[in-house]
Amino acid sequence: MFRTRLRLLALLIGVFSLALVASCSSDDHAASTPTLNRITERGTLLVGTTGDYRPLTYREDSGYYWGFGIELAQQIARQMDVGITFVGTSWPTLTADVLAEPQLFDFAIGGITITDDRRSRMLMSDGYLTNGKTILCRASDAGRFRSLSDIDQPDVRVMVNPGGLNEKFALQNLTQAIIIVHPKNEEIPTLIAEGEADVMITEITEAPWYVQNDPRLAAPLLDRPFTNGEIGVLMRKGQDDLLQVINDLIARMKADGSLRSLHEKYGLVYGY
Repeated sequence: MFRTRLRLLALLIGVFSLALVASCSSDDHAASTPTLNRITERGTLLVGTTGDYRPLTYREDSGYYWGFGIELAQQIARQMDVGITFVGTSWPTLTADVLAEPQLFDFAIGGITITDDRRSRMLMSDGYLTNGKTILCRASDAGRFRSLSDIDQPDVRVMVNPGGLNEKFALQNLTQAIIIVHPKNEEIPTLIAEGEADVMITEITEAPWYVQNDPRLAAPLLDRPFTNGEIGVLMRKGQDDLLQVINDLIARMKADGSLRSLHEKYGLVYGY
């Protein structure tokens, strides 16, 4: 009887050990397999995007995504010969979503400015779009706002979306103006046009699209942005093989003129 129990105990220990090894092997495989291999095995590139930043990334009510950044992501998927799925994120949660465990998506794209802070915590691709802070206002007020000091007045209502660099810029540079935080970035231009606020802090990538599509709006400081920067692809550290593929594609598109063509399609400034 004792020997039978001993054999049963040994058998149970063996089964447990095999399960533990299998589990560890699976975890080790996920941790050690290069990003490109994992994406290829999955067969789909998972791309995080806010879907609220025309003309770079926008999600229609039907769920269809379009925009400059969306097309660039599709180019990356074609380069890797895999499908693509877009995953919703937001400006307040962008960093947390990129760093989430388990991983939510392979990279994020669409209006994401390259900053030292983001590069210190995550990986960012080379720039593919020049960027800078500017404003949207009503066309009737275009002559009123000619400088930052004109905007930073007690009777000026400035509207921004939460969690991104637009809000950060407003809080750092506007000490007298009334700052209104509105949760949906894509709604702010219409609210400006309707008089719910006077100025929207935005980017030179976003402002021209709204001016072209709503005659009530103007971007009087478009040629004199308050800041200068670039937009890139954002991802977690440890994905250097994926980063290299993206940087190579950006370089090739700059060289063959296809990046310029994409800029022209969406009415964006080409600065390369």
